[in-house]
Amino acid sequence: MFNALVLNKKDDQKATGKVEEIETTNLPEGDVLINIDYSTINYKDSLAITSSSPIIKNFPMVPGIDFSGTVEESSNNNFTTGDKVILNGFGVGEKYWGGLSQKARVNGNFLIKLPNEFTTKQAMAIGTAGYTAMLCVLALERNGVTPEKGEILVTGATGGVGSVAISLLAKLGYHVTASSGRDVHSEYLKSLGAEKIIDRKELSEKGRPLGKEIWAGAIDSVGSFTLANICASLKYGGTVAACGLAQGFDLPSTVMPFILRNVTLAGVDSVYCPIEQRIVAWDRLAQDLNLAHLDSMITTITLSEVVSVANDMLSGKTHGRIIVDVNA
Repeated sequence: MFNALVLNKKDDQKATGKVEEIETTNLPEGDVLINIDYSTINYKDSLAITSSSPIIKNFPMVPGIDFSGTVEESSNNNFTTGDKVILNGFGVGEKYWGGLSQKARVNGNFLIKLPNEFTTKQAMAIGTAGYTAMLCVLALERNGVTPEKGEILVTGATGGVGSVAISLLAKLGYHVTASSGRDVHSEYLKSLGAEKIIDRKELSEKGRPLGKEIWAGAIDSVGSFTLANICASLKYGGTVAACGLAQGFDLPSTVMPFILRNVTLAGVDSVYCPIEQRIVAWDRLAQDLNLAHLDSMITTITLSEVVSVANDMLSGKTHGRIIVDVNA
């Protein structure tokens, strides 16, 4: 028997979640069984857990798009008992039982081996949010956005993606401007490497189709008017890596930034990103992330606290990375 957060749904009612005891034999099919050490709560998890968005495909469901742990059993040729592994995305926690549990059985093709530089806890301090941030940095690099080109804007700066993105960019020598709606976290953002902080209200309302050239690049997890205003304010040849929709999934923009300033809008998907690109991203995280910043980013909770914290996240009451110690 082991504990897991289980979401259940009756008819048209909202799904509800509680910690339940489950038999290992009741786990779904898969070729690798993992003893989980840590999971996380991301924005997407919070939407699923609170039924704020129809993310869950079937019930009952164990949510959690991330986990790290140790292989207990494997019939997959790439993994053996004792291997430390990470899982991010691939529909786990949406279509397949996820990481907010003490055990998981999954398709081994969804897993990568934990880089030697990280503990399983550090891997979840990074999690999908940090791995997504690295994919965004790689997108900027591919498009020639180097530190000498100018300032880089990071929106949703106090969130998981934003926090890790700031730390990565600062260590790589970029000049980072953070966009945040919470003054109380200004010192936190500066400690991660942000040189400037602007109020998110400067970007969140309808703006001009083409504005003053300000940023050489940007990492945006907000979408909607914010993303449109970023595109309108990028320097000639600039790139914005877009990976989220906290403000909305619309993009009320025009073609002007793209055809008059050669701006690139680079979409970044972390859920179904190929394994080869995941390995590159995690190897770069091991190389480029300032591990000293992780402790200031994380809050650690238990399985029994997940539902409450998920509501807090959607209400803007959390910051940084939320780690779930599933065995506490």
